[in-house]
Amino acid sequence: MAEETGGKLGELASDLRQSGDQLAIYLDLLEARFHARESEIQAFVAEPGRFERLRGETRRLLERYPDPNERPPLFGVPLGIKDIFHVHGFLTRAGSRLPPEELHGLEAECVTALKAAGALVLGKTVSTEFAYFAPGPTRNPRNPGHTPGGSSSGSAAAVGAGLSPLTLGTQTLGSVCRPAAFCGVVGFKPSYDRISRSGLVPLAPSLDHVGLFTADVASAELAAGLLCRGWGVGRPAERPVLGIADGSYLEHASAEGREHFQAVRQRLESAGYEARSVPALADFEEILARNELILAAEVSRVHARWFPRFGELYHEKTAELVRRGQEVDAEALRTALAGRRSLRDDLLARMDEHGLDLWISPAAPGAAPRGLSSTGKPVMNVPWTHAGLPALSVPAGRSAAGLPLGLQLAGRWWADENLLSWGKEIAEVVV
Repeated sequence: MAEETGGKLGELASDLRQSGDQLAIYLDLLEARFHARESEIQAFVAEPGRFERLRGETRRLLERYPDPNERPPLFGVPLGIKDIFHVHGFLTRAGSRLPPEELHGLEAECVTALKAAGALVLGKTVSTEFAYFAPGPTRNPRNPGHTPGGSSSGSAAAVGAGLSPLTLGTQTLGSVCRPAAFCGVVGFKPSYDRISRSGLVPLAPSLDHVGLFTADVASAELAAGLLCRGWGVGRPAERPVLGIADGSYLEHASAEGREHFQAVRQRLESAGYEARSVPALADFEEILARNELILAAEVSRVHARWFPRFGELYHEKTAELVRRGQEVDAEALRTALAGRRSLRDDLLARMDEHGLDLWISPAAPGAAPRGLSSTGKPVMNVPWTHAGLPALSVPAGRSAAGLPLGLQLAGRWWADENLLSWGKEIAEVVV
């Protein structure tokens, strides 16, 4: 059996399917890992009796599947779920102080799918308030003095700390790719709506993407195959041509971030990849403004039934966003929403014109900022989220201070299979 509590999902799932003893031993290891790390990292929403519950669920799982040959693909795999997803038997707080009964709903389809595949719910992971910028208590597992990123802070930190091999998160701005980079793990955000968004507390529905965190790309590929609509087999060319948006976009990375990205590019070119600088995202400041308008407007509409009654319970960062969105009229929102499709069409047209298969960029401006008051800036993730294109963050070395840095890959619309297939090799080059 895999010795680590995190690690490669496929190998772990194969080990756990072999026998009930394997699963019992694994739970013992996981509980010891929790005792060693969770009090410092605080990746999970507190739950008394967590492992007593899990052992009971393990017994029922073994009774349901006595034959190892008939066990589902994620048999016994512990799953962390961002606390904006509804999960049967768990309260949903969305990182907020609102009464949980106000937020309840039917279990998320993606959670039900993973449970049907044999996964056990390890627990809810910490989210920033309503998946926006007000941080929770979670710390970076690579250096607890630094942020893990947000809003999927607990989900990224749980994988980074070896507390879970698979966690669910969401990305509305940069809440999968950025924390993945900060915590030194893999983060995958599929094409918009390719994983069902039903059963979660939304932030901005036109921008929300369900995503996931794993220790390696092959694990993300396995999970994506269970979650993404119409999943097929990637049949990409032997080696993709990589595109780099040449212009103001990259200037939003820190000096260290840009220097590191150029070093990663050289590493890829030395390994035989062709990277082409392409004029793109020339209107990047307009994209940021349009995205911010959509975000504020849709947040205010989502919270229209809660904010008038519970406004005093909101963090000021969230409250300010709601109030700002109340000033956006319907016509301005319609115009901004139309820009999402325009950006996607433009990026795909440039890929066609220049023979590109993937875009590459820094997954965050730099390494995780010190302290917990800020979750960092999602600016490097916004164009790919706004356009709804699939994006993958892979570990790509460390900063001068020893903190993880990530490389972001973005693929074609609904070509997630190719992105992950290529991503496996690229991750091996840049790690």
